Amino acid sequence: MKTASICAGVIGYSYALKFAMGGNEVWAQNRTEKSSELAKERVRESLNSLVTNGVYTEEQEKEILARIHFTTSVKEAVKDAGFIQESSTEHYDVKHEIVKQIEEYAPEDTVIASSTSGLLVTEIAKYARHPERFVGGHPYNPPHLIPLVEITKGEKTEDWAVEKAKEFYKGIGMEPVVLQKEALGFICNRLQMALYREVVNLVLSGVCTVEDADKAVTFGPGIRWGIMGPSLVFELGGGQHGVAGLMTHLHDSISLWLNDMADWKEFPPETAKILQEGVRAELADRPAEIGNTHESLEQYRDKMLIEMLKLHKKL
Repeated sequence: MKTASICAGVIGYSYALKFAMGGNEVWAQNRTEKSSELAKERVRESLNSLVTNGVYTEEQEKEILARIHFTTSVKEAVKDAGFIQESSTEHYDVKHEIVKQIEEYAPEDTVIASSTSGLLVTEIAKYARHPERFVGGHPYNPPHLIPLVEITKGEKTEDWAVEKAKEFYKGIGMEPVVLQKEALGFICNRLQMALYREVVNLVLSGVCTVEDADKAVTFGPGIRWGIMGPSLVFELGGGQHGVAGLMTHLHDSISLWLNDMADWKEFPPETAKILQEGVRAELADRPAEIGNTHESLEQYRDKMLIEMLKLHKKL
């Protein structure tokens, strides 16, 4: 199927790669030739990492690259496309203009998904001729590796568009979740920020260092969450009585913990400085093979993601 990735920047190039990895022909669009060259470079680097880590052979790499076509023309990208992913900057006026261009040339029944991480689909499709086919398709970065995509609906989004988006994402190996109503930050950003608020609270309260908080998450609940979600983890934790039994048994203790946890609505002013200092100390304490610079940490992250995805049979 012909697909389009409009505005192939950091997210858009990765989506284009994922579409091609899923067997689709994809047109990756950018406004300038310079931006297209950068997208090509990013695609090659990401694919090289997948080859290095044993996901693809060099021959498969060539086949995937051959399915990605770079263009500066929205018309060329979306004409006859069966699915369109838009990943422009988080500004309504920018998205309104791109929506106008896409709808001028795209088939009327093609689903258009926006990679927005915070804007409302209702507002993005405000001036669209066919707002019923617009959805939000918020990925986790980088989308060519992390399977999750959060599908959001606008006031005029119709169910068939949501179902087509789900079917498409599943078809390329992603795991779509659907928000039944709009929520700021969607699902995952809210979950990770709730956890991070308590990480910051523990560090600022002197309970632990940034490094030990990271270790606690990585080698404690995080390693289980990489296998299954927290409710399923607690289902096993409750033994024969399941999650209900665990919540009942630990009710009094949980209440004490919750009452002692942070509930502030803004991070304290000193947070950024303290966290950055803590991360520098943490990196200095890490061996090179698991990442002790920004670049090597990113390489280690991708390597570990690939290994985990292999276990989940997602790569």
